[in-house]
Amino acid sequence: MLLTLSHSPFHTDVPALLRLAGEGDDLLLMQDGVLAGLTGSAALDLLLAAPISLFALKEDVEARGLTGQISDKIALVDYTIFVTLTVKHVQQIAG
Repeated sequence: MLLTLSHSPFHTDVPALLRLAGEGDDLLLMQDGVLAGLTGSAALDLLLAAPISLFALKEDVEARGLTGQISDKIALVDYTIFVTLTVKHVQQIAG
């Protein structure tokens, strides 16, 4: 399953979103959701504890001036990879 997080982790129930995730699922951080990938954040700790692969849209990270603050455990991807992830996963959940 592909999970997408487009809202700030301060305005989203990240634990509830992660309860829907299973081993082998992917999570894409986009728009204000990239804030969940900030090094040292509580949201990042939750994401890293989940059995999922983590991605963030590079354009959204750069637009917020966060390139140097995003965890290196999160793969920065472009829209081509975003499309690849949506094709890979029939089921998708947005948060």
